Amino acid sequence: MTKTPSKRSAASRPVEVVGRTIEHALDPLASALKRATQKRVEPGDTPAPAKGTPLKGAMPISPLAVPFPKMPPIAGVQMATARAGFYKHERDDLLVMTFPDGASCAGVFTRHGVGSAPVDWCKRHLEMTKGDGVRALVVNAGCANSFTGRPGADAVRRVCSAAGKRFDCRQRDVMVASTGVIGVLLDDAKIVHKLPDIEHRLTEDGWANAAAAIMTTDTFPKGSHAVADIDGVKVRISGICKGSGMIAPDMATMLAFVVTDAAISPAALQNLVSLYTRSTFNAVTVDGDRSTNDTLLLFATGKSGAPRISRAGDRRLADFRDKLEHVLMDLAHQLVRDGEGATKFIKITVTGAESHASARKIARTVAESPLVKTAFAGEDANWGRIVMAVGRADEPVDRDSMSVKFGDLVAAQDGLVSPTYSEAKMSAYMKKKELEVSIDVGMGRGSASIWTCDLTKRYVEINGDYRS
Repeated sequence: MTKTPSKRSAASRPVEVVGRTIEHALDPLASALKRATQKRVEPGDTPAPAKGTPLKGAMPISPLAVPFPKMPPIAGVQMATARAGFYKHERDDLLVMTFPDGASCAGVFTRHGVGSAPVDWCKRHLEMTKGDGVRALVVNAGCANSFTGRPGADAVRRVCSAAGKRFDCRQRDVMVASTGVIGVLLDDAKIVHKLPDIEHRLTEDGWANAAAAIMTTDTFPKGSHAVADIDGVKVRISGICKGSGMIAPDMATMLAFVVTDAAISPAALQNLVSLYTRSTFNAVTVDGDRSTNDTLLLFATGKSGAPRISRAGDRRLADFRDKLEHVLMDLAHQLVRDGEGATKFIKITVTGAESHASARKIARTVAESPLVKTAFAGEDANWGRIVMAVGRADEPVDRDSMSVKFGDLVAAQDGLVSPTYSEAKMSAYMKKKELEVSIDVGMGRGSASIWTCDLTKRYVEINGDYRS
């Protein structure tokens, strides 16, 4: 999670504090270590500390968590993690991935007005290289390196220069990403110092550790994998992401890295990632706040043996497009499931709008309403709050034709409470962990869905203590 420093002194407590801690921040890596050793971590469990990690007041794993999937190696990509020391407690907080000659890369980034030094670097050099020839990715957690001016940009350049020398490529062929506290300058020496060790520990099979190393307030590592067919050849797609709070993407997610062994040109990759971001990462929200560091990078190693594809619309990519969208959607949904303090996973669908854009705006307004989200937390089917949120979206609606449903239960229709409304049935439905709300605004044929979570007291506790 990427957040701004509070006004309170950070001298007496660690910079990264999750939940109610005394001396040490929550180590979210613990749950990842369990998954990496094929032990399923059940939602609601409190993660056990990694070796040597004092753990006090640990936040339990989200009740909406899903197990980390089995993710086989992707031909051409290697990865390793290390502890660079951005956290005071013992955990890996640095990830490096390397790619072969001829790999392609595409990305989408935050449109946030502030942005960050890593985002600036990636955008500039992807534009310069057209996504051709990317050889490495360096990611750190614990420091966002955002709002750090020229010194922050210089720190990124030094990291990329050192990585370029270490992995025998140009510095412009190195992509970077950071997540953590805004306004803290990246200590690039911590990363550079670890590169020799990283180089000797690169492996093809390290997805669980990679997903864990980029976590901040996440309570479980997030990954997704799929196999697609391109002209009769099987290709693999694997991705990881991180994010828990400050999630209302306007391009992608907090941080997400997806790799395929397909051979796809950078231009085609860019078209694909830009297209499917709209229906996946841009269709989820936890708290309505967008990050300065949002980054989604898609890499293609070209090592599957499938023919090289140069157009996103090529019919041979039909199955690949479906599987790529599935991976991105799966990752996006996991962000919501790990929303800070979340206990409900909620789908908001709006139909009958004047346009898709109108439906989308209405759905997002409902999904981000504190009154709506707290009602879900209290398991209260307060459809009046939903109607309120619909109206304040400032989009055309027909009040006398509007309807609201919770699952299959009709709460309101034709502009007033439904004659079949049952408080008992509604209350029973609201106890479920996964909920669906359908709203028809009676204006046209536009529709859209947004996925969100509830807003609980735990969200306030986590963010009140984030770096105080």
